[in-house]
Amino acid sequence: MRPNKRDELVRKALDVFYRNGFHATGMDKLVAETGVSKTSMYKHFRTKEELILAVLRLRDENFRNWLYRRIEELADTPEGQLLALFDALSEWFERPEFRGCMFIKASAEFQEVNHPIHAQSAAHKQFLQDHFVGLAADAGAEEPLNLARQLLLLKEGAIVSAVMARGGGLAGDPAADAKAAARKLIELHIQKS
Repeated sequence: MRPNKRDELVRKALDVFYRNGFHATGMDKLVAETGVSKTSMYKHFRTKEELILAVLRLRDENFRNWLYRRIEELADTPEGQLLALFDALSEWFERPEFRGCMFIKASAEFQEVNHPIHAQSAAHKQFLQDHFVGLAADAGAEEPLNLARQLLLLKEGAIVSAVMARGGGLAGDPAADAKAAARKLIELHIQKS
């Protein structure tokens, strides 16, 4: 099925916003980099913020689908999938187009907690947490929510560290370091009988 113009615009805008940020990307830059006219953009989205929300929805869907599928490919047990999160992150960090987490960026640029863009970013993180709570419960964690929250803190820290390391600012392997810490957390939360 051929994508419609709106979907094509959202996909192209996702790349531009991811590369350049939200506030730094004005409508003129979007026109120049997407090849979509302002008239066409405003036909589909009344404001830049509406376009950003559509971009975040697409990024959420794409990222979660990729991440969940990838960790299932890397490990066949819930406990293994909790650790495979960091192997998947390592693969993401190695991609040339890696620029960090779009949702961290969005929440930093739109800091008011009631702002729809901030709320959409928080919803993405909540979806991830819910998924990992389920995996932690399936793995036998005594407190699945606590384990999931701690693992996701490691995930977020690894993402930020990976961005900073790209410029030579930090040494080490953020995904491997986070995985080592995650292994210890999992051992504490999941008691083997």
